[in-house]
Amino acid sequence: MNRLAEKSVANVQQYWDARPCNVRHSPKPIGSPEYFDEVEARKYRVEPHIPAFADFASWRGKRVLEVGCGIGTDTMNFARAGAAVTAVDLSGESLRIARERAQVFGLSKHIDFVHANAEELTSALPDGQYDLVYSFGVVHHTPHPERALAQMRQLAAPGGTLRLMVYYRRSWKVLSIVARGSGRVWKTDELVAMNSEAQTGCPVTYTYTRRQARELVETAGFRVNRVWVDHIFPYRIADYLEYRYVKQPHFRWMPDSIFRALERHAGWHLMVDADRPA
Repeated sequence: MNRLAEKSVANVQQYWDARPCNVRHSPKPIGSPEYFDEVEARKYRVEPHIPAFADFASWRGKRVLEVGCGIGTDTMNFARAGAAVTAVDLSGESLRIARERAQVFGLSKHIDFVHANAEELTSALPDGQYDLVYSFGVVHHTPHPERALAQMRQLAAPGGTLRLMVYYRRSWKVLSIVARGSGRVWKTDELVAMNSEAQTGCPVTYTYTRRQARELVETAGFRVNRVWVDHIFPYRIADYLEYRYVKQPHFRWMPDSIFRALERHAGWHLMVDADRPA
């Protein structure tokens, strides 16, 4: 992991500014209500576990800090549920789209957008004490995730909740990436970083075992309640890019019960529910 730690935050920012996450989830004009509706529908169709993980309705009247909001799909749903949301992202382009999204749906007064580095959150957010710190698929893209977790710990209220997703090292996706890379297991970190996202060449992508994710969170001072995995992307990429949902042959005939069991053992998303001890 040392080679990834040597990457610069500026490189990460440049990567996500060039193509914000999920920005191509709809062919409609960016900024239109139809575009944002399709982005949300597509995201939750292929990642249906997210709403239950975020548990939007539980945060009504609470302060939510979202670290890495992207173009704001989860952000909007926290706000719709009645939370006071602070949405942070390293990518200025992602924040621009997210702000526009909030305006389109009349949610701007419920969301404070902040352009900041996850490793330096407290300098941008001096008034901490959030009931929920939520970060889905973000800290594994920063050169020093342990710094980001330490910052989140400082901003969580005593008794506050952390909901974190990082990528799972022992997942079907890592296996597939390494297999496409001619089985070069010794190049796993490099291959995963190159192929972890829709746009190839992500500067930093860490993966974690369950034990490593637990250690990351506990070292920062949180108390872990649960660690689990979910999500295998079953669709053929060529069709998916054309907004068609055609499963790969090896998943097409697999019973749903078997597929769900596989997701729970080899899913790409490693999720942690934790809290800051009161």
